[in-house]
Amino acid sequence: MARWLPDAHGRLGQAAMELFAERGYDATTVADIAERAGLTKRTFFRHFADKREVLFGGGEILQDAMTAAIAGAPADATPIEAVALALTAGADLVGSDLDHTRERQAIITAHPELQERELIKMARIGAALAAELEARGTDATTASLASQAGLAAFRVGFERWAAIPPTRRRVPKLAKVIADSLDELQAIVAA
Repeated sequence: MARWLPDAHGRLGQAAMELFAERGYDATTVADIAERAGLTKRTFFRHFADKREVLFGGGEILQDAMTAAIAGAPADATPIEAVALALTAGADLVGSDLDHTRERQAIITAHPELQERELIKMARIGAALAAELEARGTDATTASLASQAGLAAFRVGFERWAAIPPTRRRVPKLAKVIADSLDELQAIVAA
């Protein structure tokens, strides 16, 4: 029976994304997702709190990787240099599957409540980055500005990367696109 196959979490995520694409987010139920994956609703809820978490699960892992990058930054790194390391760590986690990213972003863009959830996730990450900078001795204002500026570059770079046409032959790594966005931001501030 299908439910005894390994990787229930991955199967549920894949089933959800397929159904969101086929039927739309609003028309897809948890029962639909579980059925498509060959699992039960109960199993779904062991892996996800609700169907939104299929799109947003892993936020803590992303936050942990980014804060760990700041904590591990060289002692002489400026706040923005430490944040740049965090952005690279984040990009390395989320930048492996452009097709999945495009699908996910299309779903989020089409639903204001999902956009709000994305903003909440990013606000939490920003607060965590600022707290990690403060733990390194950065004053609160500078820590907040550096983390928010870095996240702005992350969002812009992520959106640029997700918007790369599927027909483009060579796709740059997400970390490169985000680094370019951060460089542009720094040039704007310096001008």
